[in-house]
Amino acid sequence: MKTDMRAWLIDIIEKCVRSSPENSLKMQSDERAWDEVLVGFSSAADPLYDAYKQLVGPFHWTPIEIFSLAFPDVAARPEDLTVISWILTQREATKADNRKETFYPSRRWVHARFPGEEFNHHLRRYVVQELTSVGVKAIAPVLSDQWSMEKSPTYGLASKWSERHAAYAAGLGTFGLCDGLITAKGKAHRAGSVVANLTVAPSPRPYEDHHAYCLYFYDGSCKACRERCPVSAITERGHDKEKCWAHAKGTCGEHTKTHYGFDGYGCGLCQTGVPCESGIPAKILRRGIGDSKL
Repeated sequence: MKTDMRAWLIDIIEKCVRSSPENSLKMQSDERAWDEVLVGFSSAADPLYDAYKQLVGPFHWTPIEIFSLAFPDVAARPEDLTVISWILTQREATKADNRKETFYPSRRWVHARFPGEEFNHHLRRYVVQELTSVGVKAIAPVLSDQWSMEKSPTYGLASKWSERHAAYAAGLGTFGLCDGLITAKGKAHRAGSVVANLTVAPSPRPYEDHHAYCLYFYDGSCKACRERCPVSAITERGHDKEKCWAHAKGTCGEHTKTHYGFDGYGCGLCQTGVPCESGIPAKILRRGIGDSKL
């Protein structure tokens, strides 16, 4: 096994993002889908994972549950496992295109959602493969054939594993009014994770409040994501996921097929054209909440 697993994991993830031909929007220009990646680590023994299960529903996996499903013959304990999380940040060209939109997503945004997420799957498999090559058992939860969307009695649409919540546990960001994860590079991104049978010191969590980076929850000064939502799925009460999904998957899915020529969907308007698009809002950073070098 590598002597410094943290450094090695960060290195292989960054190199894959930087050099893999799979990192592509698969448009005519063959431009990259993602420029930068943030990486963080959390322990499977972190109490947050049990809290997620209690809050979201009994179907929501803890890291030890998904690891044990994948490797039933391995006698692992939560403290033996690490969750490796990453954030793939949207490129400026993609954000700029979507910033101009008021109802449908831009072509680049939908390509980032589909070919871009195909690269995220590639990265998940690659990290598992590299860990396996050095004798470490690992599983990417969302690639498990047992992963599925579910219905939370409290939150509505949910799933057996949340990449954003794993990233929150790893110190990579906090949630906004629209449920997007606001990171040091903003909330225009995709997230991924792998659960591995190794021990890496958890990344610092420079926040205690799960809304710490959101200006609305900070001082009530911002409702930009609400104003950007074309179907009023965001209010002061939070995010109506069913209404959001009907627009992003249904209405925008039809638009993508008709105007962009492929099966896909997305929206992302609440992630662009807002103060937290590309970073933690400056007002919050000036007060010493968060870390711009996360």
